[in-house]
Amino acid sequence: MDFDLFVIGGGSAGVRCARIAAGHGARVGIAEDRFWGGTCVNVGCVPKKLLVQAGEYGAWAEDAAGFGWDIRKGPHDWAKLIAAKDREITRLNGIYRRLLDSAGATIFDARATFLDPHTLDVGGTPVTAERIVIAVGGHPVRPDIPGAEHGIVSDDAFTLQDRPERVAIVGSGYVGVEFAGIFAALGSGVDLIYRQPLPLRGFDHLLREALADALTDQGVTLHAGCAPTRLDLDGETRVLSFGEDHAVRADLVFFATGRQAATAGLGLERAGAATAATGAVVVDEHLRTTRHHIYAIGDATDRLNLTPVATAEGHALADSLFGHMPRTISLRNVATAVFSTPPLATVGLTEEHAAARGPADIYVARFTPMRHTLTGRLRKTLLKLVVDQATQTVLGAHMLGDDAPEIMQGLAIAVAMGATKADFDRTIGIHPTAAEEFVTLRTRTRTVGLPRQAA
Repeated sequence: MDFDLFVIGGGSAGVRCARIAAGHGARVGIAEDRFWGGTCVNVGCVPKKLLVQAGEYGAWAEDAAGFGWDIRKGPHDWAKLIAAKDREITRLNGIYRRLLDSAGATIFDARATFLDPHTLDVGGTPVTAERIVIAVGGHPVRPDIPGAEHGIVSDDAFTLQDRPERVAIVGSGYVGVEFAGIFAALGSGVDLIYRQPLPLRGFDHLLREALADALTDQGVTLHAGCAPTRLDLDGETRVLSFGEDHAVRADLVFFATGRQAATAGLGLERAGAATAATGAVVVDEHLRTTRHHIYAIGDATDRLNLTPVATAEGHALADSLFGHMPRTISLRNVATAVFSTPPLATVGLTEEHAAARGPADIYVARFTPMRHTLTGRLRKTLLKLVVDQATQTVLGAHMLGDDAPEIMQGLAIAVAMGATKADFDRTIGIHPTAAEEFVTLRTRTRTVGLPRQAA
């Protein structure tokens, strides 16, 4: 074989897997035909957070008056922001390549597809490998409605030449609510259209309610319980129809309606690796496909599509195959953040999921952050703990408010270790912070869940 391991895809999962495997002494090849670093670095988490931060500066300029500063907020220069973002992404692309080079992996700037279970066509050249890893990630999808081609998806948002004055965003997952906050903070009028009663399906209900209020407070117009039906052009204006005979006019329509695994055209049928109806690669707990020398990691498996999960899977797989350290990755108690405005973060079970398991004690705190007692900005913080009543183990922690993602990372360690409410209670807080509220929640808000049935 030409290689001990060949990785298809140069995103977070693939690069980590290739680099660690090469560090263990394996002969590694890796192919990427679009951009090194994948979605997260190029058209996802990294540039998205930079745009979120751009919006924050405008709010801080307005808020400074409450602290005695006379800062005059001028117009925002979208082109300057995008140029600065592009420079940073170019720098990160170079880092990913250098990491692979220094580890000794062979890099192919080409598309790789299967010819048979051990052979790949890499940019027109056949390449053989003993083991192959599919790390092709995913891509955004448009809804199946007339005129959908007149809207953009998240990949397109980072290369817009101008900021739209009026934007309609369809979908209320991570991407939808984050870009609603970005555009609103930079001065655009925003309509957010989504099928569910509240944004962020799957998150804790109280957190979802608080986010809906926060979006409204920013001036985002919410259209809950509405599905798009068609998109028409009226000159340069887009007319999006949705729900029961509703429509909005916008300069830009942004579809944030989900993603799917980017496995089309990969030749998986020639490799004998099964996929689900969505195109996601089917894997077992060891990340093996139905052809056991072929593996899949990251968003290509459509299990828990988060960059740190993809990176952890790539590392664990390389250690297992070539580092004499077999291990698997647990998808329980994985913390996540949504960089909405304000951000939110969560780890562990929601109140609804905990209640389905049995009685749970719920602790909630709501307050105005210290900063905004002076600025007067209408922004609240929400903190919540979900505790198993019988064992007093903390099953979940949830927060919406400034610095929520930074705070939740530390709490994730405690929840993953099985900390109890008593462990939280005896921890002395750092004052004055929002984070200290998690260790000063003494009064139970309510109890939920049905009694456990006797065995």
